[in-house]
Amino acid sequence: MTETVEEDLPMRKRLSGTALRVATVVPLIPLILFMMFWDPADLPWWRWVWHVFILAAIAVGGYEVMAMKVPSSRSLCLWGSISSVAFASSLIFLDSVEQVYGVVLLLILATMLLALLREDPLHNASVHIGWSLATPVYVGGTLATVDLVRDFPPTGAWVLLAFALAWGSDTSAYFFGRKFGKTKLAPRISPKKTLEGAGAGLAGSVFCALVISFFVPALPAVDAIALGVIGGVAGQGGDLFESVLKRSSGVKDSGGILPGHGGLLDRVDALVFTAPATWAYGTFIAGFGG
Repeated sequence: MTETVEEDLPMRKRLSGTALRVATVVPLIPLILFMMFWDPADLPWWRWVWHVFILAAIAVGGYEVMAMKVPSSRSLCLWGSISSVAFASSLIFLDSVEQVYGVVLLLILATMLLALLREDPLHNASVHIGWSLATPVYVGGTLATVDLVRDFPPTGAWVLLAFALAWGSDTSAYFFGRKFGKTKLAPRISPKKTLEGAGAGLAGSVFCALVISFFVPALPAVDAIALGVIGGVAGQGGDLFESVLKRSSGVKDSGGILPGHGGLLDRVDALVFTAPATWAYGTFIAGFGG
């Protein structure tokens, strides 16, 4: 009887973990879809709801990166949030390259000044400066495209495409690799990922892109296949990149803001790469930019 109870404990723990993950994400899905697709012409301020949502997510992501790389410094963690939001805002709201370049220069100068004012040990200073400069690009520069693609017609569809490329790849790779995976993809970085799972992830991204292409006239089937492959590779690259950040920092999750899931970056690590790919296609191929 005791053995049976002990055997049931891991199963109960898995079930409770799954229930927690579902309970966390289920209320968010309809809210995000509502903000994504609803576009009332008589409420011009509604666009700001999406802006604020994306910038808040970027602030959390910037904080998480710095908390992994510089956990002892709350001020640098806050700077990760501020600088990521500032860089993302420049990409979203400013009209010219010159204006964006001005913001970049200000962020570089502010980072240098912050480094001079802090009394960090010299052997850590270069690492702190490096991540203070890289975080706005990694988080703010990439996730800003989630905001930008919402305006590509039809409203919200390209955001859904970016999400689908990321999570279609993620989900397919996870379940197929778990069942059939044998050949390790990157054992040093992520021991559970397999080549078989990666192949299934690419197929999942292509499938999702093809499905969404039926609702997006500017995305022909051939282009959807190409974008699915690019997005699948990009998404898995984003996943592996975040694994490098976590392993090199000695942490399991990027944070704890999403119960059962970990940090925000744990959920959008692939989106960080698929969203810029989607934006690039919409801007340079479909011609929605500018």
